[in-house]
Amino acid sequence: MGFYLFYLVPVFYQHQTPTTNTSTSFNIQHHDVPETSPLHLNIMCLQRLLPCKRCPGRIEVQIPGNGPAVTRGPKYSSHVTLYIHNSDGTKTPSGWSTRKSDGAAADQPFSFSPGIGLIEGWTEGVLHMKEGERSWLYVPSEKGYGAQTLGKPGGPGFYIPANSDLAFDIEILGQDGGEL
Repeated sequence: MGFYLFYLVPVFYQHQTPTTNTSTSFNIQHHDVPETSPLHLNIMCLQRLLPCKRCPGRIEVQIPGNGPAVTRGPKYSSHVTLYIHNSDGTKTPSGWSTRKSDGAAADQPFSFSPGIGLIEGWTEGVLHMKEGERSWLYVPSEKGYGAQTLGKPGGPGFYIPANSDLAFDIEILGQDGGEL
């Protein structure tokens, strides 16, 4: 069955109509495969059709960025709202946001440098974004906080239950001067 599904996926993918929102996987293990190759299309389609906790995270672009790509080293400024990504596809607010419109006391950008003090899924994801881009960054629990619970339910601040898949609504505002 798996062989037939794998075989049919490229046909399904090639007949899809492009939309304004795009989805990108950030599985580093297939970074050597050119995006135009049939193998890359197979990998991308299987990740979209077969959600699982062991699959890599993905990005859905809301607003494309027109700046340079995010790289390791520089410090970046971003607006972020964190959600728990439920198994039914819905999102539950975690209580953490840097946007006033999403519950923060004021707009307070979050500064970060990829790979420094961040969960693995965040670093992998933002390295596929550009300055000015706003995207949904989906991170499986294994590349997030895993079995660790953060915060307390109903308590002040944010709460992330153990083994939660995450969804970040992230906008890369640009470089924040210097390096961390």
